[in-house]
Amino acid sequence: MLSLLGYGMIVVFMILIMTKKLSALVALTIIPIIFALIAGFGGEMGEMMIEGLKKVAPTAIMVIFAILYFSTMFDTGLFDPIIRFFLRIINGDPVKAVMCSAVLAAMVSLDGDGSTTYMICVTAMLPLFKRIRLDPLSLTCVVFLAGSITNLLPWGGPLARVAASLKVESSDLFIPLIPSMVCGFVGVLVLAWYIGIRERRRLGKLSIQTRADGSVVEEDAESYLPAINEVNEELRRPKLFWLNAGLTLILMASLVMELLPLSVLFMVAFALALLINYPHLDAQRQRIAAHAPAALNQTSIFLAAGIFAGILSGTGMVTAMSGSLLAILPQSWGPYLAPITALISLPGTFFMSNDAFYYGVLPVLAEAAKAYGIEPIEIGRASLVGQPVHLLSPLVASTYLLVGLAGVEFSDHQKYTFKWAFLLCMIFLGTGLLLGLYPVYSTAA
Repeated sequence: MLSLLGYGMIVVFMILIMTKKLSALVALTIIPIIFALIAGFGGEMGEMMIEGLKKVAPTAIMVIFAILYFSTMFDTGLFDPIIRFFLRIINGDPVKAVMCSAVLAAMVSLDGDGSTTYMICVTAMLPLFKRIRLDPLSLTCVVFLAGSITNLLPWGGPLARVAASLKVESSDLFIPLIPSMVCGFVGVLVLAWYIGIRERRRLGKLSIQTRADGSVVEEDAESYLPAINEVNEELRRPKLFWLNAGLTLILMASLVMELLPLSVLFMVAFALALLINYPHLDAQRQRIAAHAPAALNQTSIFLAAGIFAGILSGTGMVTAMSGSLLAILPQSWGPYLAPITALISLPGTFFMSNDAFYYGVLPVLAEAAKAYGIEPIEIGRASLVGQPVHLLSPLVASTYLLVGLAGVEFSDHQKYTFKWAFLLCMIFLGTGLLLGLYPVYSTAA
């Protein structure tokens, strides 16, 4: 019963947001409450919701101050040289624009944090995409898929969970995965090229004239393109560019080194950014007021996702869903457990959180696979195949940040990206089997 309610809750949620009957915020809050009441957990709902909120609270705080920080840096003109550099390279060509976005996302996402990757990439590239009238869904798609590859780094969440769950070394899991990840990234670049070609056919190539310093000749582009910056010139701080760049680099290095919790790092960085660039109290208040709506909008969705996950877990629906998933596997499929695990990871991590799948389902699959001579580490590698699809789940809060920053609907992003995410999963699966990361069939008993 709980299993059916769990799957039903997610399906109803997906239908409502994909048909745009409800906003993600409303659906994430109301739907789990209704299903918890149906399951008879009305009295315990409050505690479940609080537990869910506790888990996402650090991320929500981080997102608030990260948005405030990067928005302030955008105000100062820190990203203008980046945009101008890409403008010189791209020169109005949609193919180059989409491919550059994929490369930038791959570089930035090496810190292993999806939220910061989305904020940096969308902040830097969205004005450019608007300038040449590209579909913002093409931006969210390639940034998302590039980030899903680097999400498999040892300091990323999924691989760390697998290592902890199966009690294996992260390096033993990760190093053999590198060729698959390289193939996956090549696949993303090919996809970016394809999307770019498709956009070029739709729009044509726009010639954007630039001066020697890389700045755009506005007179040339004014008739058909928005201005590169929608921020008042008085907010720009060109003399403080290197100081702002240094502060941002120190922040990125601190994030990778985990010197302090992410939320604290962004809070301190934002305070320093205001102090350096806008030392007067009124100016600081204006910058906070200007960017607070965007920060509040994104954070509210994070918190709503926490309520959704808290009820899903607290009611026992996740546990029941795990049990039902394992129960449908016939015993005769045992020798094929490695590729089966890879395929199960697509719906498994989509309908459940990574915690639920890797700590609940994966150990059972690994134990069963031992009877057929399949090592736990092989099952662990196979279980990571579904991560590109997992990130499209309504349970992944950072994806709401991506679509919110880009100004697109969550459901539209899902529809646009799903087939490519699925294809990327198949690339991971195919290369893993070809490279012997896990066996297709095992006869050992």
